[in-house]
Amino acid sequence: MPKERLILLSDCQSFYASVEKAAHPEYKDKPVAVGDPARMNGIVLAACPMAKARGVTTASRVGEALAKCPELIVIRPRMGTYIKVSLLISQIYHSYTDLVEPFSIDEQFLDVTGSLSCFGEDVPGIIRSIQEHVLLSTGVWTRVGIGPTKILAKMANNFAKKQKDGIFRLDYDNIGQVLWPLPVHDMFMVANRMARNFYHMGITTIGDIARMELGEFKQRMRTTMGKQSDIQAEYYWQTARGIDPSPVVTGMRHQVKSVGHGKALRWNLYTRLPEIEVVLLELVIEVCQRARRYRYMGAVVSIAVSETDGHKSNSYTRQMTLPEPSALTHEVAAAAYRLFVDNWTGMPLSRLAISISQLSDDRVMQLTLFEDRVRTYNRERAVDQIKTRYGSRALIRASSLLESAVALERAEQIGGHYK
Repeated sequence: MPKERLILLSDCQSFYASVEKAAHPEYKDKPVAVGDPARMNGIVLAACPMAKARGVTTASRVGEALAKCPELIVIRPRMGTYIKVSLLISQIYHSYTDLVEPFSIDEQFLDVTGSLSCFGEDVPGIIRSIQEHVLLSTGVWTRVGIGPTKILAKMANNFAKKQKDGIFRLDYDNIGQVLWPLPVHDMFMVANRMARNFYHMGITTIGDIARMELGEFKQRMRTTMGKQSDIQAEYYWQTARGIDPSPVVTGMRHQVKSVGHGKALRWNLYTRLPEIEVVLLELVIEVCQRARRYRYMGAVVSIAVSETDGHKSNSYTRQMTLPEPSALTHEVAAAAYRLFVDNWTGMPLSRLAISISQLSDDRVMQLTLFEDRVRTYNRERAVDQIKTRYGSRALIRASSLLESAVALERAEQIGGHYK
């Protein structure tokens, strides 16, 4: 009989804030949050436990956080530093097992099934060793969920966050007592809309799904959501029972399906088409550059728009199929511009995102009679190489010097936040 797997989901407590407190020992006994102190309307990305105890929550506004906790120290995010610390933590995990799979910047799966013999089959011992190793190396405290599958380890981590030692085990012996009594909206990957569907079916707890036969659950899902819901039904039924055969794998988990970039905007500054057009072009440039880096072209161009006038808001997405797959700036920009102009209501913009999908290999390219697309690709790749070597500010369009442009600001950021 094969040995039951032992999988961990290790999560860093208040990751960004913990990194900053470790870098600033003088803030050890003070509430700390990570956000832009110069923007009271900006978002708190992370708050240390001391700040949370004073009412500061992640995703709250910086101004709101300071109102609740006047002594709060707000530190501007340093995404480059957080990525380096995350990679260091990953290296530490690799010293315990070669099966390490990143789940997010502060969460990683570890399969330690084959490592236990090195630690005398002492599960708490290996976990405490990992926690102490990470804490001494980075100043970050980790909480660890344990389970025989990735899904149980992930859900066990939610309980580990409430334990003093940061450790909790969820397996088939205690899943019925621990997990099944919880409300269905606490189940992994169940958001508000799906929870409402479950409540409409008379399903209120995770156990309601787990105790049902799969056929009955599928029938209920079909009645509420249609025949196409069978795959979803099987996924949620397996999740409720802790069934997850997927292994812990190193490297990237998914093939890239789309390439995109978005930008949150100060809506009172983007009320006219000329200002919006500048940002649209800059986003297209980034999307195409990234696609070319991965050697992709996209057959479908999509835009996602959020509008507001300060009182009412509106959001929508639109897409268009190109005549030929492309990652050329002028071709993607023309499609994105047409999509926006045809659908914009005239309200100020609060967010704009551009993406390309239905990706294909750019080494196979459709030629045309009236344009040398290969030559244009080579020219854009030459610009990409200059930017890669000397930075994204090395070559910019003149329009990026306008007041409404965001390219220079984005050059100082990673993932929309300062490096």
